[in-house]
Amino acid sequence: MTTSPLALFGGPSVIDAPRPHFVWPPIENRDVEAVTGQLISAVSIPERSGVVADLEDSLASFFGVRHVVTTCTGTAALHSMYAAAGIGPGDEVIVPALTFHATATPLFHLGARPVLADVDEHGQLDLADAIRRITARTKAVVAVHLWGVPENMDALTAFSTRHNLMLLEDGSHAHGATWRGQRVGTFGRAAAFSLNGPKPLSAGEGGFVATDDTELYYRVLLHGQYNKRCRREIPADHDLAPYAITGMGLKLRVHPLAAALANAQLPRLVGYLAGRETVAARMRRALHGVPGIEVPRLPSQARPAWYALPLRYRPNQLAGLPVGRFLEAVHAEGASEIDLPGSTRALGDHPLFHTPGALLPGYADYPGPGADSFTTARRLHGSTVKLPVWHRDRDVPLADAYTTAIIKVAEHHRELVK
Repeated sequence: MTTSPLALFGGPSVIDAPRPHFVWPPIENRDVEAVTGQLISAVSIPERSGVVADLEDSLASFFGVRHVVTTCTGTAALHSMYAAAGIGPGDEVIVPALTFHATATPLFHLGARPVLADVDEHGQLDLADAIRRITARTKAVVAVHLWGVPENMDALTAFSTRHNLMLLEDGSHAHGATWRGQRVGTFGRAAAFSLNGPKPLSAGEGGFVATDDTELYYRVLLHGQYNKRCRREIPADHDLAPYAITGMGLKLRVHPLAAALANAQLPRLVGYLAGRETVAARMRRALHGVPGIEVPRLPSQARPAWYALPLRYRPNQLAGLPVGRFLEAVHAEGASEIDLPGSTRALGDHPLFHTPGALLPGYADYPGPGADSFTTARRLHGSTVKLPVWHRDRDVPLADAYTTAIIKVAEHHRELVK
């Protein structure tokens, strides 16, 4: 139990280590050598060769899928996945109301309609709410493995089968996470992943689509990899072959330097995840039962990637202390990396999902989501604080200091209320 006065009121802070306290990805000499070597070798790879082929082969092996196509961003991967899955004008796709906006926004650019379904108290798709939103135009449902915690894929696969919906996955937070030992990203017809800076597997910027469906793979190529890749990988006698040179007119290729970084990082991903699991378990144990703080409860089938550790903040257990004031005190203790989710939030709070016609003229008559489609999502976002999850033994003292800072503020919450 901590008894020192709060740093916010002049007491000693728990943490005095220089910032930043969390940097990702961890860069080693092998990463520098890989990127430098690629810089000398080639900075443009227009076909499936070199480091791009190496990365795609390694990712396909890691996930146990037939095909992987890399892209310039995770958003591009989602766009290509939806386009390749045949989602187009008038189609509806059920998307969890709590996620990063790019899970849904590419659908606008295909003439489709994202239909927001609320989430449950754990931030996962509320299937009872999703059922209410199915119409004759509903074509697919998207599984989002938020914060690296797998969705209940037993329930989602059964749901998609029962309602004859295509199951797609957004695994952008969850590289290497598993449900019943099976990697997320391998349950649906296809999955899209981000390789953006803080993701468990990082290229600095990038993404990829993973699938076992060869026809969908060809269409992913045509969506953003035109000309040489399409001419060499789509059979000449295939109905889509005549479109190989132009594809759909978009270029969404990964940059070779990003591919080199991701390819150097991938062999260490399993080790990263094991380290994160150990640290996350330690932090969850330390915070279990702390007033005002609720740690994630996981089913035995789930093994997360721990993109972040989301905590539920319960002000009613801390005399009504607002979360902003709580965070102010925690930051004063030196735990600067704890924050509220920013871009990952209730999608219904974004103007784009209410009046997209201001930017997308084809959506001038778009009805937008009803307030009931994101009630829990909004409440959950407003009560979530997230921590980084470290992966190295040498970072354990820092992780312990972060939980100590949270506990200290919780114990002194009445001073803050005053």
